[in-house]
Amino acid sequence: MTQQVAGVAVQPGETARQAPDPRDGRVYVMSREIDFAVRVAEATGRPLLLRGDPGSGKSSLAAYIARQRGWRYYEHVVTSRTQARDLLWTFDSVRRLADAEVRAHGSELHDYDYVEPGVLWWAFARDSALRRGAAEDVEPAGAGAGADTEAGAEAGAGAAIEPNASVNEHRSAEHAVVLIDEIDKADPDLPNGLLVPLGSNEFVVTETRTRIGAAHASGQRIIVITTNEERALPQAFLRRCVVLWLEHPKQKQLTEIGLAHLREYEGAIAVADKALVDVLVTEMMTVRASAKQQGLRPPSTAEFLDALRACRSLGITVGSPDWARLRDLVLIKQQQPG
Repeated sequence: MTQQVAGVAVQPGETARQAPDPRDGRVYVMSREIDFAVRVAEATGRPLLLRGDPGSGKSSLAAYIARQRGWRYYEHVVTSRTQARDLLWTFDSVRRLADAEVRAHGSELHDYDYVEPGVLWWAFARDSALRRGAAEDVEPAGAGAGADTEAGAEAGAGAAIEPNASVNEHRSAEHAVVLIDEIDKADPDLPNGLLVPLGSNEFVVTETRTRIGAAHASGQRIIVITTNEERALPQAFLRRCVVLWLEHPKQKQLTEIGLAHLREYEGAIAVADKALVDVLVTEMMTVRASAKQQGLRPPSTAEFLDALRACRSLGITVGSPDWARLRDLVLIKQQQPG
């Protein structure tokens, strides 16, 4: 069965090579600790904050949960410019001003046509997000007109386009998983600005004075937040989260992760594949121990998977002539020029 990866049609088995971080939720080896933390977050209605080093699997968990449960999936990757409101909604004041000047003597403008729902709005109230907060009996401006046509531009924004729509249309309309990734990249105003919306499951769109409230019980949403600990998070925010530290997988779990990725993306696992995974895991443990002794960053799970993909694709194994160079390129990355 053909898939789409970054807009390119690929066959099963090609995904791992064409998309090193597919974020499709197909593979995740969930420990008992992670599974329990997810269930606690679901039971309490609190966000699950995943802490740990980059590459430890924090960002992959949310998509896996959504896929396994058949829940809708939304994600927002935080940057230094992200504000708390961006996760709730944005308002295109520039386009509204331009439209107002064009229509000075024309039809009335509606503020909700310039509202773009954020990931938390989609998770709280999908139907309302599709209407951009307009009343149920109000047809969105531009409905039926293409956004790239003159008629569509004249009419307005139309119904909002749901993120990840091609996947979400086949999933539960009443359940959602949200990933807020790398929240530590923003300043403390962002987590502090989310305290009330995440605690009450509601917020008000100021431009339209529309109150957005969760359409269903809190147990029907799971919000996963990740941090790489680049910046300390406010204590008030931490108190309102279920917090789990993700450690680097131990040898047995790392083997399971490698085999799970080969099984999902490459099909049947040959004896040589199993042997390759075992040897790479052993080498990974050695490199990690050496890095720890030298006070360097140990290689992550993501880098282990990179090494596995490179070895299979290039026919390299531990001990072959190219292994030392591959190890330096993919696992160590700390070698200084001579």
